[in-house]
Amino acid sequence: MNLFCTGINHRTAPIEFREKLWFSSEEIRTLLSTLKESSMEECVLTSTCNRTELYYVQRKDHDVSIPVWKLLAQSKDIENIARESHFYNIPSFHAVKHLYSVTTGIDSMIIGDVQILSQIKEAFTMAQETGSTGTLLNRLFTNALHVGKRARTETEIGDGAVSIGYAAAELASKIFNDLAKRSALLIGAGETAKLTAQHLVGRSLGKLFLANRTRTRAEELAHQLHGYVVDFDDFAKHIASVDIIITAIESHQYLLTTEHLRHALKERGNKPLFIIDLGVPRNIDPSINTIDNIFLHDIDALSNIVDHNLAHRKAQIHSVEEIILHELKHFYNWYQSLEVTPTIQQLNEHFEAIRTEEIAKHKHRFAPEHQEEIELLTRRIVNKILHTPIVNLKNGHSEKSGNTMREKVSILRHLFGLDKNGSR
Repeated sequence: MNLFCTGINHRTAPIEFREKLWFSSEEIRTLLSTLKESSMEECVLTSTCNRTELYYVQRKDHDVSIPVWKLLAQSKDIENIARESHFYNIPSFHAVKHLYSVTTGIDSMIIGDVQILSQIKEAFTMAQETGSTGTLLNRLFTNALHVGKRARTETEIGDGAVSIGYAAAELASKIFNDLAKRSALLIGAGETAKLTAQHLVGRSLGKLFLANRTRTRAEELAHQLHGYVVDFDDFAKHIASVDIIITAIESHQYLLTTEHLRHALKERGNKPLFIIDLGVPRNIDPSINTIDNIFLHDIDALSNIVDHNLAHRKAQIHSVEEIILHELKHFYNWYQSLEVTPTIQQLNEHFEAIRTEEIAKHKHRFAPEHQEEIELLTRRIVNKILHTPIVNLKNGHSEKSGNTMREKVSILRHLFGLDKNGSR
């Protein structure tokens, strides 16, 4: 199969290089059009924060003077820093298996990555819109998306939070059924706190309030997350009016104590309060976890949840690989049939040419009224001769024999001279 995948990912290239080989949607469309016009029959380009991959069918008559990895580097004007060792080049059915591993999430930096399936679908859609796909890649990517969906519905490869922020948001959703009716206070503006807030906002959090020692940073984050800024010195006044508190600042003393929380809980009518302490050292007095209706989780507790979920996802890899193997066989059989169909057509044409030529040579030996019978008789003879070989050829991919379908097709074409420009 004239299929290849050339690319980089988190295993082969550092982030400093991966970010330079990232392609925007506009850049992808431009490059696909260029490659389709020059050297490739079909091509699809995927580009995410952790991988950039080009799946392509090379033109058979194309002189491969420049390796594809260099073409990718040149298109981003980074050939001076690109190294062949950054890239992998995966051929044939190994490329099919690789794509299936990508869409199922078992090849991701985070096992079971939930975003990769939609990213691959988007890349495939762009390729179709630019006219750079054909029979092979259309079938391949349609199947790959199907495999990814199977992995998520038939296994638990995508279950459980595998990041601190996601774990915190997931816990909040379990404590409060409808986050749209809830509000949160973010104290601090570090990266982990920001990601936690983003996950909460992504789950339709009602309101988000932000407090930070540097107010301008809080204002920037509030603008990004559509939140509201409160003065850092006054944040304690707001704890009774929110349902979720996220803390992530450097402090050598507790921001909130049992006294603060008992008072706040009384003010809010003993309604549940969920607190996420991401500070190191901890920002919240851990003894408040003894107070009813207060749910406190620090970074270690969240890390334990993440580790447990990651271990569970890794345990699903074997089941996902079984799905991949099953689907690979289907794709292999489909691809084998592509070789069979034109061979059967040529075989029929070959015998039909012999039949008509021989009839033409000996036509004068038969009376005109017998010509129709001769036509019918010779057609039946040819059909009977070809029936069994054609049926066996069509069904050959399901046989457990030593010969592959390609070998059988090759032998048949050689025996009947089908590759000799019609000569018999």
